[in-house]
Amino acid sequence: MELNQYLSMFIDESKEHLQALNDNMLSLENSPDNIDIVHNIFRSAHTLKGMSATMGFEDLASLTHEMENVLDLVRNLKLKMDPFIFDSLFQSLDALDSMVEDIVQGGTGKADVTAIVTALKSIVSGDYLKSAPTAGGAGAESGEESVIALDQFQLSVLQQSIDANMQVFYVEVTVREDCVLKAARAYMVFEILERSGEVIKATPSVQEIEQEKFDRTFSVYYIANVGKADLEKEISNVSEIEHVQIIVLDRETLDEMTGSGAAQAEVRAGEAQAAAAAAPAPAAKAAPAKETGGAAKPAAAAGGGPVGTRTIRVDIERLDSLMNLFSELLIDRVRLEQLASEIKRNELTETVEHMARVSSDLQNIVLKLRMVPVDTVFNRFPRMIRDIAKSLDKKVDLVITGAETELDRTVIDEIGDPLVHLLRNAVDHGLETVTQRVAKGKSESGTVHLRAYHSGNNVFIEIEDNGNGINREKVLATAVKKGIVAPEMADKMSNSDIDQLLFASGFSTADVISDISGRGVGLDVVKTKIHSLGGHIHVESNPGSGSIFSIKLPLTLSIISAMLVKIGSEKYAIPLSSIVETALIQQAQIRSVQGNRMVDFRGSMIPLVSLSSVLDIPDYSEADETETEVVVVRKGEKMAALMVEEFIGQQEIVLKTLGKYFTKLFAISGATILGDGQVALILDTNELIK
Repeated sequence: MELNQYLSMFIDESKEHLQALNDNMLSLENSPDNIDIVHNIFRSAHTLKGMSATMGFEDLASLTHEMENVLDLVRNLKLKMDPFIFDSLFQSLDALDSMVEDIVQGGTGKADVTAIVTALKSIVSGDYLKSAPTAGGAGAESGEESVIALDQFQLSVLQQSIDANMQVFYVEVTVREDCVLKAARAYMVFEILERSGEVIKATPSVQEIEQEKFDRTFSVYYIANVGKADLEKEISNVSEIEHVQIIVLDRETLDEMTGSGAAQAEVRAGEAQAAAAAAPAPAAKAAPAKETGGAAKPAAAAGGGPVGTRTIRVDIERLDSLMNLFSELLIDRVRLEQLASEIKRNELTETVEHMARVSSDLQNIVLKLRMVPVDTVFNRFPRMIRDIAKSLDKKVDLVITGAETELDRTVIDEIGDPLVHLLRNAVDHGLETVTQRVAKGKSESGTVHLRAYHSGNNVFIEIEDNGNGINREKVLATAVKKGIVAPEMADKMSNSDIDQLLFASGFSTADVISDISGRGVGLDVVKTKIHSLGGHIHVESNPGSGSIFSIKLPLTLSIISAMLVKIGSEKYAIPLSSIVETALIQQAQIRSVQGNRMVDFRGSMIPLVSLSSVLDIPDYSEADETETEVVVVRKGEKMAALMVEEFIGQQEIVLKTLGKYFTKLFAISGATILGDGQVALILDTNELIK
């Protein structure tokens, strides 16, 4: 077996172990005394260490070894889990994930994890208990405004880094008073900082800085790989930065700035007493963590007999190659069926019919091979929700249902980012803070439901929160202000129409973040991505009670059912998933409304679209016909009738892209090869409905 095949196996198995570690850590955070879960975590870490050492990735192996030392003490009941240990282990998992990703990108998997290793070693030695700071420290009691509270983990990391002779700084940055894009300048500063070291604490928080919720100044505690002069020069080179102050920290300076000096003296005076008092404190602080980022899966079962391996790993390229070969077979099958119907010989007809049945079964198997449970995307969200909720000081239960629902791999690869965006919005902007929820008579913990299910040839993914809901008055006011909605139309819009404004292009502006709690931020991008997958997104909201974002996706993008139609000498395919029904209309039924042709469809007037005009077909015109066939298509709640010359019939077609040279064709999403060898273009009906 070649080295790159071993590497591919290592990457796949490392990702599986990291996912298992994250899942089990979340379960352990909900049940800190469950030693069975600790055993599972230890086994995964041990296996990952062995694999990494075998492949020569020493940094990965050494970090997992330090994790093992901590976990070994916990599983042998010599150490009790507390928030500091959880945070240290979660940070270790993030570092391991980054190192594996570096290997995926062709790197060596090396990373500077000195601060994390220092924290893990302090847990094993017990030193971290001796550096527990008070929230405000002595400085707070004496009325010193300059005290910046560091939590137990942050202070310990800084102190241990100073003891290890690393460069530790306090950096304060002030932007100019006339600076327009404060958040952008702050982002550039953080990019410099993260390139040359690690930010331990930011004031205000990174979240607030990103949303420009700061005046002109922000500060960070920082462990650096560069000197003070170089760092000061780099930050000063950022445009619109007025002033940079950098203080080199030693233990004494750090104690003075954080107000932890008096606390340290107390610990030194009565170390045994302080250590004993520290033990119940983490337990009290850990309680809210149980409610933060509710578990998506039950804790891994302990014990149980060995299970035989019934799966094999197959390279994705082989599956793609199999799909392409089957696509060619499907085209030939349609051609043979056409020839058999013309020749009309029983032996040939029977053989072709049998081949059609076998190839249909084969088609189902090939498609199922490409189907992947959405769990592969969903399983990273509990950890993400846990981290967001913790940073926002909110209590959030994430409830996942239908994770076993399957989607085509091509869809799975693309759906992750839109879901991340919608979930972040639900937690950050949809759910209220604990104080706000209690004031409204709601439970302290907000709930986000993430569910997936099949319906016909589609998969639905829903994200529902029980938070604020959408403030429609402010949405509408903002849309009018930005010219998205004409003032005279505003009063005529339904609640559903107003909710859909969130997906309008140009709605993602800084004003929207402050005016409507960020509900519109980036949703136009989410909508574009989902439409590119052949799907739709819809939102429903009940102000004060929450919102539901519903995504409708096709099961597969490779083989679809379509209606073939003829217009002049051209043939086109219309996906069945878009079609409501077909009909025959008379010229007399067509109405003109404000210069637009409309037709009555079941009591509603819908637009009538001439495909021969839109597609510029020279040898056919509907104007010459006294009656015409139409295909009624749907896009969300909107419908339109497409005029065609003739229906050919329903057929399974293989979707082929038109390549990189035909990327901006209007209303064309691809092409297919028909049984007679002709090429038929596949219509994107979403483009035809405005």
